[in-house]
Amino acid sequence: MKKIIFYYLKPFYLRMAGGFVIKFTGTLMDLFLPWALAYMIDTVIPANGRREILMWGVFMLACSVLAVTFNIAANRMASRVAGDAIYVIRNDLFEKVMYLPAQQADELSGPSLISRLTTDTYHVHQMLGRIQRLGVRAPILLAGGMVMTLLLDPVLAGILLGTLPLLTMVVVVVSKRSIPLYGSLQESLDQFVRVVREDIAGIRVIKALSREDYERKRFGEINREVTERERKAAMTAAVTSPAMNALLNLGLVAVVLAGAVRVNAGLSQVGRILAFMTYFTIILNALLSISRMFVVVSKAAASAERIAQVLETKDERAWKKAETGTFGKLGEDGEARIPHIVFDRVSFSYNKTMDNLTDISFSLNHGETLGIIGSTGSGKSTVVSLLMRFYDVDQGQIWLDGKDIRTMEPGSLRRRFGVVFQNDVLFAGDIYENVSLGRGIGQEQVKRALVHARAEDFVEEKGGVLEKLEIRGANLSGGQKQRILIARALAGCPEILILDDSSSALDYRTDGELQRELREHFAGTTCIVIAQRIRSVMGADHILVLEEGRVAGYGTHSELMEKCEVYREIERSQMEG
Repeated sequence: MKKIIFYYLKPFYLRMAGGFVIKFTGTLMDLFLPWALAYMIDTVIPANGRREILMWGVFMLACSVLAVTFNIAANRMASRVAGDAIYVIRNDLFEKVMYLPAQQADELSGPSLISRLTTDTYHVHQMLGRIQRLGVRAPILLAGGMVMTLLLDPVLAGILLGTLPLLTMVVVVVSKRSIPLYGSLQESLDQFVRVVREDIAGIRVIKALSREDYERKRFGEINREVTERERKAAMTAAVTSPAMNALLNLGLVAVVLAGAVRVNAGLSQVGRILAFMTYFTIILNALLSISRMFVVVSKAAASAERIAQVLETKDERAWKKAETGTFGKLGEDGEARIPHIVFDRVSFSYNKTMDNLTDISFSLNHGETLGIIGSTGSGKSTVVSLLMRFYDVDQGQIWLDGKDIRTMEPGSLRRRFGVVFQNDVLFAGDIYENVSLGRGIGQEQVKRALVHARAEDFVEEKGGVLEKLEIRGANLSGGQKQRILIARALAGCPEILILDDSSSALDYRTDGELQRELREHFAGTTCIVIAQRIRSVMGADHILVLEEGRVAGYGTHSELMEKCEVYREIERSQMEG
C-alpha cells in the first residue's frame, strides 16, 4: 500500500489537494444547514421577522446549491485521479510481467498474474475513488458534526461521545480480522482462474474423453472454496455496520430522553434538539460510510500487497551482468577460431535442489545444425531456455560468438533467434500479424517465409495472409499451425533458428520438404532442432542425446549408431514402430 500512496499517487497530490479543498467546502455547507434551521426555529420565527426568515431561507438554499455543486465537482476529480493512477499502475504492472524472469513467472503462476492485473487493480481503483470521495467527506462530517453538537448542547454531545470508544473498538477488531481473510480469498481466486483457464483451453479434450462431469466436479470444489472464503470475509466485515448501528441507536435513544428532560426543565430549546437529531443522523451516516470504507480498504490492502510483490520483483533488465570474457580455440592452421555457440560444463536446476541438466558441453560453428533427442523430461527444451537466457545457469558458461551471454542485454540477445516452441501460441488476428508479430516485417517477406515453411498452399486456399485466425489458431489443423509458427521464426531471417518439436504434426513428406528448404535457403543459419523422431535430426551436423539431464551421446548419426546404446534403442523402437 505504501508504494501506491507514496509513489503512484505522488504526481496527483496537487489535484487531490484541490479536490480536498472543494470537498471540504461542500461538506461545510452541509454542516451549516441544521445549525441555520435551529437558529430560525429558536430565534427568528419567535421574533416574527419575515424579512429575516426570507434571508435565512436564501442562505440555506445557497448552502444546499453550493454543497451539491462542490461535491459533484470533487467526485468527478476523484474519479479522474483514481482512473489516471490505476492506468499507470496497470501499465507498470503489465510491463513488469513482460520482463519478469521465467523463474519468478513460474513461481507466481500465470493465473495469479492475470488476477493481479485484473481483480487486484480493480480493488485498488475502487479504494482510490472511495477514499477521495468518502474518505474526505465522512471524517469531516463526523468531526464537524461533533463540533456542532458540542456548540449546541455540551451535555447531549457528551452522551454521543460516550459511544465513540466502543465504535472505534468494533472497527479496529473487524479490520484486523478481515484484511488477512481477503488476502486468502485472492489466493483462492488465483486457483479459480487457473481451473477456468485450463478447462476452456482444453474443452475439446474434455469433450473427446467425456470428462465433463469430472471437470464440473473439479470446478465445483474450487468454486465452493472461493465462495466459502468470500462468505467468511464478507460476514466478518459485515459485523461493522449493524454493530455501529446498534451502538449509535442506543446513543440516540439516550439523547432523545435526555433532550426531552432538558427541554422540559428549560435548559434547552426545541430547535436545538431538532438540529442535534439532524447532526446525529449525519454522524451516523458518516460512521456507516467509514465502516463500509474499511471493507473496501481491506480488499485493496490485500490486493495492493500482491501488486507490490510483482512490482518489487527484480526483472531481467536488472540482471547482474557477468564479467566480460571471450571464448575461442585454435584451428588446424594455428589461427583462433570462435565457435558460434558453446555450452561449457553447464548445470542447471529449476528448484535448486536437484539438477535438471548436469555437465552439458557442446560446440557449434556458424551454419551448423545440432539435433537434440532424448526421452520426455530429459532436458531438451531446458537447453534452449538457457541459451535464450530465460533462466541463468547454476554452473558453467554459455558463449555466443565468444561472449558470455550474461554480458548481453536479454532483448538484444533474443533478437538473434528465430524460435518455435513446443507449445507455441497463435493470436487472434490475421496470418500476416501472426507471422510479423509487430517486428515491422513487410507482406512480401512474410509471404516468402510462408513459402519456406511450406505453408503457402493452404494460406492461399484460406484467402491469403490477411485471413483472420481464431484464438490459438482454432480454425487451423495441427500441421497448419506448426507451419505458420515456423514461418514466424523464419520471417525475421534469424542468426540462430530453434525448432523445438515443431514438426511433430507434419507428415514425413512435408517434414522432408521443410528440411530441404532450410538447407537451401538458410544454409548460413545455425539451427538447433529438438525432436522425438530420429528422422528429423539424423541429417544434423551434430546430435546431442540426453538421458535424465545428462549427455548420453554426442556425434553424427553414424557415430551414435556405432557408440551410443540409448540412441540405438530410440532408432530401433522407431523403426519397429
